[in-house]
Amino acid sequence: MEIQSIFALTLTVIFFSEVHSARFTLENHCAFTIWPGILAGSGKPVLSGFELVSQASSTLDISPPWSGRMWARTNCATNAFGKFTCATGDCGAPGMECNGAGGTPPASLVEFTLAENGGQDFYDVSLVDGFNLPLSITPQGGTGTCPSTSCPKNVNLACPLELVVKDSAESVIACKSACLAFNQPQYCCTGDFRLPETCSPTTYSKIFKDQCPQAYSYAYDDKSSTFTCTGGANYVITFCP
Repeated sequence: MEIQSIFALTLTVIFFSEVHSARFTLENHCAFTIWPGILAGSGKPVLSGFELVSQASSTLDISPPWSGRMWARTNCATNAFGKFTCATGDCGAPGMECNGAGGTPPASLVEFTLAENGGQDFYDVSLVDGFNLPLSITPQGGTGTCPSTSCPKNVNLACPLELVVKDSAESVIACKSACLAFNQPQYCCTGDFRLPETCSPTTYSKIFKDQCPQAYSYAYDDKSSTFTCTGGANYVITFCP
């Protein structure tokens, strides 16, 4: 806990802005340790990954405008060659910090676009890159409806065999997207299926949607999966809500 407190304080010092910063609280309600990863959009400050033990939380302050995504890495350890690796969500960096790298699918994501001066933020939970564990977003403060959104169910329990990812003990630890599993245009919304008018939900994306109706299940799932809040809200991201 002491290391996490120092980490949180460091982030606060680096990213704190007296007037317009948004505070993110990351909570681990899982029964096991996770390693959150954070990927900022192009030109935005690079944020590092870190360890978060079960029932712990950590905070960071980010000054808008900012966009990026967050996810949880699971079953992480340093291997015999000194490289830090994770069973799901691995960002490929040699150490615990991701250093601007994204997570390897499949991984459940939370995504944000923060506006300046208390403008309109956009946020969502996305399973477009597959699923590894449940998560949620809860706005605090702000104006307007500012709804919470989540994927509270363990999609791994409903994952089709052709999408399943297992560990060495044959336990299901993640569920691939159909795009990752088959790399076909109708699942990836590419080629002839690159437009909203031509890329529709598939049998596979509907499995994700049935489990988590508020989460993105494929690339053009905007209407039921994108949420907004104005007025400079803060956000709680809960893993295993």
